[in-house]
Amino acid sequence: MNTLRMALALSAALLAGAAAIGAMALRGPQVDALVVQSAPLVRTLQFSARVATLSRVDVGSTITGRVAQVLVAEGAQVRQGDVLIELEADELRAALAQAVASEQQAQARLAGLRSSGRSAAQAARAQADATLVAANASLARAQKLVAEGFYSPAQLDDARRLVDVARAQQQSAQAQIEANADAGTDVAQARAQLALAQAATRVARERLAQADVRAPADARVLVRQVEPGQIVQPGKSLLSVALAGPTQLVAPVDERFLDQLQPGQQATVVADAFAGQRFAARVLSIAPAVDAQRGAIEVKFALGQQAPAFLREDMTLSVEVETARREKALVLPQAALRGSLVDDASSVLLLQDGRALARAVRLGLRTLDAVEVLDGLKEGDTVLRGGADLQAGDRVRARTLEWTTGPAAQGASGKAQGADIGSAMSNGMGR
Repeated sequence: MNTLRMALALSAALLAGAAAIGAMALRGPQVDALVVQSAPLVRTLQFSARVATLSRVDVGSTITGRVAQVLVAEGAQVRQGDVLIELEADELRAALAQAVASEQQAQARLAGLRSSGRSAAQAARAQADATLVAANASLARAQKLVAEGFYSPAQLDDARRLVDVARAQQQSAQAQIEANADAGTDVAQARAQLALAQAATRVARERLAQADVRAPADARVLVRQVEPGQIVQPGKSLLSVALAGPTQLVAPVDERFLDQLQPGQQATVVADAFAGQRFAARVLSIAPAVDAQRGAIEVKFALGQQAPAFLREDMTLSVEVETARREKALVLPQAALRGSLVDDASSVLLLQDGRALARAVRLGLRTLDAVEVLDGLKEGDTVLRGGADLQAGDRVRARTLEWTTGPAAQGASGKAQGADIGSAMSNGMGR
């Protein structure tokens, strides 16, 4: 009797198990699912950039000399015209003094020609005129006495020679007057000598000025490569300075993302060493050509405010550019799509009456992990995330995974799936 009861109980258990298995088969396997909802969606690009300025200049000496003083250190801010380096200049100062003395001598000669020289020339002309008058009178008297027989012809020749000498003296005095005039040759020569002396003075003064190496513009000293006592020569870089101007950031961006970038887009910048001090920037320009070797395009950013004090030349920064935003959109993770994306169209498996139903969807904004659904779904629809073995028409049991635009939500079936969904949405949304 006991044996019969045990057999009946075993049969009942087997029938109940078979019924349960059959019921589960009719209901289908359990599949992860998402409830479609509206949320903000932001697409961003992240890449590395470096700090750059408008121009970097190497400063050096234009003459050979020994360094007397270096007046700046690395990192110093300098104004245009500030003396950065002083060279020894005793010899240059002596050369300038010699040039100034020569100039003064030339000025004195020119002034003498225009004053005392002209007076002396006028006196010499007056004396020559008087001598010529006396010689002509003597000649006339000699001619009369020769005619009367009192002078010999030889004496008449002497009187003629005296007239010729007096006339020559008069011409010489006149030539000297003309030479001392403003347009005269002596004055012109003196002016030329003065101009030459003045030019020599300017050259000496300029060479002396070159003993002071000055800042070409407002700048910050980046590199110092010179010390007192060092012999320097023209063409050698002594200091490297960054000219003052708007601080810019330069980033090489993969050319695949060129269609997402345009001038004026806003960006957030952070330095690894100062992670808590984020600051704003904007896309300033995009290079017209692509670097063929790297497949990258250079993008420049301008800061939206005064540059933080911690920025340094060539510092590496992380930049995040907002390339598109939807304040409210139907959003799905990329993993929910099935098949390839063609002309902004794809498909999903929709849960309907316990079965998987294929549904075509039209997509809009896409991020690395999320997509905007423009058509094909509505808020509240349940989308399945089954693998390749799940096909349209299969019976399924939905296991809904919660997700939000904030921290990753944990699904009821396990942390791995929930974490994947949360990561996908947080990467693409609300940033």
